[in-house]
Amino acid sequence: MTCLKILHLILLLNSASSFIICPHRNLKTNPSTTTKMATCSSGSAQIMDKACKESIALTPYEKLLCRLYTTNLFNAKNDGLTNMHRLHQALGSPMDKNGISKSHTQHIVHIAGSNGKGSTALKIAHTLKNANYRVGLFSSPHISSFRERIQINEVPVSEEQIQICLTDIFDICDTQNIPATFFEVVTALAFMIFAREKVDMVVLETGLGGRLDATNVIKQPALSVITSIGLEHTKILGDTIEKIALEKGGIIKQGCPVLVGKNVPVEILRNCATEKKASHFYECDDLLGKEAVEEMDYDAENSRVATAALTLLQKIWETDYIARMNHSNRMSTQQITEGVKVRPKCRFEEFDIATPITNNASFKVVLDVAHNPQAIKYLISKLRSNYPSSHLRIVVGMSADKDLKSCSDILLENVSHPSKIHLVESPNPRAASIASILEANPKLYECNYRTLCVTTSAGGIEACGH
Repeated sequence: MTCLKILHLILLLNSASSFIICPHRNLKTNPSTTTKMATCSSGSAQIMDKACKESIALTPYEKLLCRLYTTNLFNAKNDGLTNMHRLHQALGSPMDKNGISKSHTQHIVHIAGSNGKGSTALKIAHTLKNANYRVGLFSSPHISSFRERIQINEVPVSEEQIQICLTDIFDICDTQNIPATFFEVVTALAFMIFAREKVDMVVLETGLGGRLDATNVIKQPALSVITSIGLEHTKILGDTIEKIALEKGGIIKQGCPVLVGKNVPVEILRNCATEKKASHFYECDDLLGKEAVEEMDYDAENSRVATAALTLLQKIWETDYIARMNHSNRMSTQQITEGVKVRPKCRFEEFDIATPITNNASFKVVLDVAHNPQAIKYLISKLRSNYPSSHLRIVVGMSADKDLKSCSDILLENVSHPSKIHLVESPNPRAASIASILEANPKLYECNYRTLCVTTSAGGIEACGH
């Protein structure tokens, strides 16, 4: 029986490793992706590598990205929003009330969550665009181009737009001595572009957590959405679901409604909403009725949250006189149903691939960005449901701040032998090294990987090419 090849990419801050998967065990890593620059993140390193190889000068846009990617080398992450508030104010506070849209006063949908926030953001933005709104979407990380992080009506902004606005932002940071981090600069960049492009609606995805996330300088969103809560970034957000929920709940604002998905500690977030004096607290069932059948499918769950959010926006706008007068922007039930069907790249994205390496025989490849135990369980469940008789072969890379042991245990439980797992390492400062993955779960020594010989901190075991 032909194996189902599962190409499981963990997308890190800038880009994933590139590699070739063969029909059997010989996984070949593209040599160009294994080179790291000591002082640059992968995005900057790739730009510099291109310039060296092709003997060409960097464009102004590429030079600015190099500076952006190396920002965190000089500006350490701080524990508050002071820098972001200063930067937002210096830009003229474009995300404050009436800062963007003059058509109605509530124009921002703010989304946090451990899983599903990027997909939910896209589904909401896509549906609003189809309802004739001009929509700015801010999400992260990107898949292949930095410009994907900032989109207007699902079109990435141009290099020229980024060059102009990023130059202005760096000038502000330099002249006003604002030591903004990478994500703070990128968030400010999105805010500036959305304001200059005069969008009607903004859909904001948080980067990490919520309470201290750079996007949380906004004052009055139309709606705050928390998609799900799981154990992630525990060194930053806390080591329990309850602590993480309170960090995500930091996006809840006084006088604004909040919507939560089903995989959250509801009562904790309800109490948080009460303490913050949110106008209303909703679960999806409150707006859509009880689910007929509960599926272990993230896309179905994300679609339901997006549907509930859009339904709630309609209710909100029915009480807004200016919005009510704008008939052209009303969303029909059909538009919402169709709109939430969209799915981002690398969310159970399926391909049939045939290459000379496989003698042109076709095999199935699935790309997915599951990055924590909860998401990986959902991924495996969907694979088993869609391909019940197939054997899995998994190619996986991880970020160093993830639960390496739990994630890899789930993968090991779902392959016939560890040799069906191939470990890869992204050229990115956040990437977990092959050695650290092996150290976290020694059972993986029987899988496929390539790495330099190193000595681990536990017992001096060498992790050499295998």
